[in-house]
Amino acid sequence: MTQSGPQPGDTAPEVTLPRDGGDTVSLADHAGKPVVLYFYPRDDTPGCTKEAIGFTEMGAAFAEAGAVVLGVSKDTVSKHEKFRDKHELGIALLSDAEGDVCERYGVWVEKNMYGKTSMGIERATFLIGADGKIARVWRKVKVPGHVEEVLDAVRGL
Repeated sequence: MTQSGPQPGDTAPEVTLPRDGGDTVSLADHAGKPVVLYFYPRDDTPGCTKEAIGFTEMGAAFAEAGAVVLGVSKDTVSKHEKFRDKHELGIALLSDAEGDVCERYGVWVEKNMYGKTSMGIERATFLIGADGKIARVWRKVKVPGHVEEVLDAVRGL
């Protein structure tokens, strides 16, 4: 089965979404900088919380490397704000309530849990280079060690 969504070397599909705090964020806002665009299934679930806290804790290191970190799920902006406040998150959380960006990045997939299939967001991270092209893709991400691996990749750009 071939993986849908952009591959390394492809131009990153445009992203323009509302974020926690009420602003709108787009990839174009960060042109000329590396962007870590990570997709996660749901606010305030164990793995998603660990991942968001990890990116927050390493936020200064990503900024030092010149990169911006953007988290995306289908949760609403108000859910993102509760999640951010509860865990003191320091990264932008974008709401893809319609699922359009998830579709364009190929992360809206069929999942199988306990024998039940349903559609959901695959935990995935896309590193977009300063040139706007996909530099690296991580699929079916396991949270432990992931943030450090992404930071290493950013530093290697």
